[in-house]
Amino acid sequence: MEEDHGNSNSNSNGSITVDTTKWDRSVWLMKCPLVVSKSWQSQSAASSSSSDSPQVAKVIVSVDPLRSDDSSALQFTMEMGGNDSGHMPKSYSLNMFQDFVPMCVLSETGQGRVTMEGKVEHKFDMTPHTRNMEEYRKMCRERTNKSMIKNRQIQVIDNDRGVNMRPMPGMIGMIASSSKDKKKAAPVKGPEVKRTRRDRGELEDIMFKLFERQPNWTLKQLVQETDQPAQFLKEILNELCVYNKRGTNQGTYELKPEYKKSVEDTGSLSVVSMVFTAYRHTFKESRELEIMFG
Repeated sequence: MEEDHGNSNSNSNGSITVDTTKWDRSVWLMKCPLVVSKSWQSQSAASSSSSDSPQVAKVIVSVDPLRSDDSSALQFTMEMGGNDSGHMPKSYSLNMFQDFVPMCVLSETGQGRVTMEGKVEHKFDMTPHTRNMEEYRKMCRERTNKSMIKNRQIQVIDNDRGVNMRPMPGMIGMIASSSKDKKKAAPVKGPEVKRTRRDRGELEDIMFKLFERQPNWTLKQLVQETDQPAQFLKEILNELCVYNKRGTNQGTYELKPEYKKSVEDTGSLSVVSMVFTAYRHTFKESRELEIMFG
């Protein structure tokens, strides 16, 4: 963007020139209610045919002579200049801000002419004056009542046979592909198969034979091979196997090192199964004797 102190036009290369002849002019930035903005816009549109700009409002500045050097002693009031009907307040208080981000005001015409109108010197918030609060309440009440009016109407149809409610021939395909029909056509999951637990020793023999076939198994594969409940199968696996959390065999079970060593010594997994079963029964009997004789 280029700056020029002369006229503002678009260059051949597509850049925009900004007219900055008014850059040092002081401008007030004011945040006003929507009803005030609409009133000013309507007055501006009504007087667009005339060459003179309409006087939409006037600002009254009150100064305390005892505190003339203090900027907070200034009181700003705005009086509306139009003759609008309704309960729109005519007087407003302008609350001035001391600290704000430095800003400039730019304007653009319909022909694309961009002009810098000045730099913001004061910033204000516009609120209804205390002497107009009753008018402001009436205006808010009217606005609330208008928003509560429903534009929808219920109309009674003379032909109660439902001819007008029937779907057109081209709408049959649309109705069949509606979201409700899609939900109805969704497949329903069948009930889960309830598996019966085997004897613990028998299941251990089956597990050793499976690990004789291959060293690594997933829980899903073992459930399919043994046809046993997954929770019961996990109890057996926690005693016999190690779960691989990482590596090439991630997510699989393999026999513990002591059982692998026994397999290498004996050369048969059935012997390991027999030794493990005999050890478990011996431990159970010794535990019972210890309980009996205290």
